[in-house]
Amino acid sequence: MVLRRLSGCAVLLGMVLAPGWVLAAGKCERLVVTGSPDAPPYLWRDPQDPKHLIGASADLLQQVAGELGLKVELLYAGKRSEALAEVRSGRMDMLADAPLTLSELESLDYIHPPLVQNDYLVWTRKGSTLIYNQLADLHGHRGAVSEKARLTQPFEAFAKDQLTLRRTSNLTEALQKLLLGDVEYVLAGRYAGMALAQSLGMANDLVAAAQPVDRPGLFLAVSHDSACNDPWLRGQLAKKMTELPASGLTEALLQRNLERWKAQLQQPAGTSKQ
Repeated sequence: MVLRRLSGCAVLLGMVLAPGWVLAAGKCERLVVTGSPDAPPYLWRDPQDPKHLIGASADLLQQVAGELGLKVELLYAGKRSEALAEVRSGRMDMLADAPLTLSELESLDYIHPPLVQNDYLVWTRKGSTLIYNQLADLHGHRGAVSEKARLTQPFEAFAKDQLTLRRTSNLTEALQKLLLGDVEYVLAGRYAGMALAQSLGMANDLVAAAQPVDRPGLFLAVSHDSACNDPWLRGQLAKKMTELPASGLTEALLQRNLERWKAQLQQPAGTSKQ
């Protein structure tokens, strides 16, 4: 009994006298993050520094991480599928813009609520007879959507069964088909559609419905194999995600990056497409 007590005291004394870094072990101080390189104004490749990603999601994460005392580096890891593979493997810690899919729950911990939500709107030509108020209004009409669009799984299933949607290589092509009359509507994100329409000189020719057709969330998702994945990090990030909507920061950073992307689109060497 005495030996057991002495042993317990020794362990306790060792914990008290241990260096601070031992007690702090497990608390992550640096996160290596990646995401889609072609999803402005949320996230895209920095034309001035192609190894890094910039955008509203990057700025939001930097702000949140700074408040938690964490360092974050947003790195380019290739196209979307390659970025996901890097995080799945644990070579990178987190995705900054993960769509919620059941299959990825086996390798990723999603932080709720989402970092941002992307409103997808119905865009039509000005003067079009197609007026969108509800999904039924799209039945029988030809539409287009970028193959890079990330819609929710329920909406994807609905669209496959109920809508006539042509997949285009990017949003620019979809909007061009709309103006040419090849399709009657385009599904595009509120901010991406707005910026691209203005940059391509189409803003006066297109109209976006006010009611979103879909609102996919873009989540922070931590790899199961990341050394940084612990309850403290997930809890603190979830708390910050809960506080964000009321702060007004998301909208401010979206507007700032919208202008940033539009400025880059006007420079041929830095043109980005969704």
